[in-house]
Amino acid sequence: MTRILAVFASLTVLALAALGITACSPLALFDAIGPRDSGGKLALKNAAYGPHKRQRVDVYTPVAATGGAPVLVFFYGGSWKNGAKEDYEFVGQALAAQGFVTVLPDYRLYPEVRFPDFLDDGARAIAWVRDNIAAYGGDPSRIVLAGHSAGAYNAAMLGFDPRYLRKAGVEPKIVRAVAGLSGPYDFLPLDQGTATELFGEAPDKAATQPITFASAHSPPTFLATGDGDTTVRPRNTQNLAARLREARVPVQERVYPGLDHADTLLALSVAFRAKAPELAEMAAFLKQYSGERPQARAMAR
Repeated sequence: MTRILAVFASLTVLALAALGITACSPLALFDAIGPRDSGGKLALKNAAYGPHKRQRVDVYTPVAATGGAPVLVFFYGGSWKNGAKEDYEFVGQALAAQGFVTVLPDYRLYPEVRFPDFLDDGARAIAWVRDNIAAYGGDPSRIVLAGHSAGAYNAAMLGFDPRYLRKAGVEPKIVRAVAGLSGPYDFLPLDQGTATELFGEAPDKAATQPITFASAHSPPTFLATGDGDTTVRPRNTQNLAARLREARVPVQERVYPGLDHADTLLALSVAFRAKAPELAEMAAFLKQYSGERPQARAMAR
């Protein structure tokens, strides 16, 4: 794990042990005892969007929700090899506190699956959101996608390439906007590590890249990275932002000074929010393009 998570873990592991809490990663340790946003709450746990044990979602809602809220589906990272939605409760509560009904899906991982199976899972999760989220105060016509690292890739591909949502029976225009944090969007040629393992069997390598599908039909996009990221180089964000601007798609590009790959995730948390205004900027962008509430439209007539 990265430097910041490792440092946090070293400071908290004794306290967790004293409480009888165990966890498999520094991020799980961080999520277990880190401070949380009080404006969001867990409303639904482990709802199934498919038969596989990893095809499950959790839903977080704003404490002060009144219905018709924008819906944010957040995909976590982990190189498509690791991750569990339970380790990202701090993200769910942070985004819910910003006014979004927030959905955190699990999805199948390597080596059980490879590209594009995890994208099919994401599309099925969005179909579940469309069909069920109104019961939790969300407006299914106001869906936005976001993610960090590999999850940012998932969000971008699902937002830009309409084939996955159509395969799941979802109209692609249901996605109003996309936000990516430190995502890999333009990584050809494939290296000999994770990228080859996950994407090497794809017959059309260009079709594995979000930048390939950036066009005038792409949804408005918020892209953020840190200038100290050596895991997913900032050029991924910069190249995709440039392609979207060429297509005249609304895009907000932010390169935060001094942040590394993990920082753009941790900056969503209460503990590390002072590192960058990322949460506020991303939330404002997604709200801007998520559409008005039906009540607001009716009052404006």
